[in-house]
Amino acid sequence: MIVLIDNGHGENTPGKCSPDKRLREYKKAREIARRLVNTLLSNGVEAHLLVPEETDIPLAERCKRANKYCDKYGAKNVLLVSIHHNAAGADGQWKTAGGWCVYTSPGQTSADLLATDLWNAAEECLKDYIGSFDAHKAKGDYDSKQKPMRADWSDKDPDYEARFYILLHTKCAAVLTENLFQDNKADVDYLLSEEGVRSIVQLHYKGITDYIKHTKE
Repeated sequence: MIVLIDNGHGENTPGKCSPDKRLREYKKAREIARRLVNTLLSNGVEAHLLVPEETDIPLAERCKRANKYCDKYGAKNVLLVSIHHNAAGADGQWKTAGGWCVYTSPGQTSADLLATDLWNAAEECLKDYIGSFDAHKAKGDYDSKQKPMRADWSDKDPDYEARFYILLHTKCAAVLTENLFQDNKADVDYLLSEEGVRSIVQLHYKGITDYIKHTKE
């Protein structure tokens, strides 16, 4: 199985940062992506960064790169995970939304299985984040509607469905993860900690390798 790791946006994309500018999505997503690729490679999984550049590569080019792997190795032998950080607004103000989630394209595909494996891995690897969520909520860091694991169970699985370009125009199983909110103070603190980065890398590693195991069963 060939694993392609994508990362959100680029250094030239405006507005993708925390209100205090401590976290920039392009930089943190690339840090996670690089560490994930290295973890996969060190454990015998062939993995590639889809976007090694720091600048924002157009979505059509990203899909073209992914589909070259699909054409060479077969779409069933390739998977793609695009790593992002969520945001509740675009006004540069702190928000009270938080949590982790995963997206697939509409309908039932192999990507749903990958998303479910990532979801299950996130529940395990983000235990500390999940365990502290209620305490942060009590302090007002999150509003009353927030959950640490965000999901849409309407079709019996936890992934949200969206017509994101990279999910629609790649031939392989492709998912997009939203790894907490870049405009929530508590989430940003976690993302900027070594514990937070390590946990997010590990959940992706576990979810991906579990999916690979399941495809061989």
